[in-house]
Amino acid sequence: MIVTPHFVYVHLHKSGGTFINEALVRHVPEALVVGYHLPVSSIPQEALDLPVLGFVRNPWTYYVSWFSFQRGLPQQNHLFRCVSRDNSLGFKDTIRRLLSLESDPALLSQVLQGLPEVYVNRGLNLPRQALEPIRGSGRGFYSHLYRHMYGSGAGRVLHIGRTESLRQDLAAFFGKIRYVPPEAMSHHIEVGLARNRSVHGDYRLYYDDELRQLVAQRDGELIHAYGYSFEQAMPARAVPALASVLGAVAEPRIV
Repeated sequence: MIVTPHFVYVHLHKSGGTFINEALVRHVPEALVVGYHLPVSSIPQEALDLPVLGFVRNPWTYYVSWFSFQRGLPQQNHLFRCVSRDNSLGFKDTIRRLLSLESDPALLSQVLQGLPEVYVNRGLNLPRQALEPIRGSGRGFYSHLYRHMYGSGAGRVLHIGRTESLRQDLAAFFGKIRYVPPEAMSHHIEVGLARNRSVHGDYRLYYDDELRQLVAQRDGELIHAYGYSFEQAMPARAVPALASVLGAVAEPRIV
């Protein structure tokens, strides 16, 4: 989470946040790093009236990115080790288990036992109490993470863009709140290289029909709210552009 005099940025995991964090920290002198992957409920008192910026991505691409990123680490996190059975399972079986957290008490208990009790400002930074509500929810992990990060901001102004159109949506957000970024930051947003990207192939090749449908079921609210489809990483054309989607809302677009 980064607080500026004009807005607060809330970083949803594997959704373009490293690029935005770098732009703000490098080019906005007043930017204050409050914590890593902290939800809107952790916004400091003095920043409660500021608009909140966040980003979301296609859930099918999220799971491929998450799996590939963890696989490439020398030391995978506790969640990945649990759902992949200590890195012994491939993508399909690992993601099936991740999507079954809400309905598999034994697996969820195993994951919860290894999570910290408080925010630790590193890694996924998901405390035990933040994952517990997934139990019996019917939601996929990414949808749960989205609700955890953005869903505790009742009465707050939330602006949620899409990772797939991050540069355009970020510029549109600045226009929406009438913020003129420093020239160096505008340049960074226009031409800067993506950061912390996972190395993987076409996300569609990782799925079979059963797993594709399971994501559609578990993350259906998120997919519908932002107009995603399996064949299109970009939202469908029928969905309004960011300038129409962003606005003052009491809750994220999922209700």
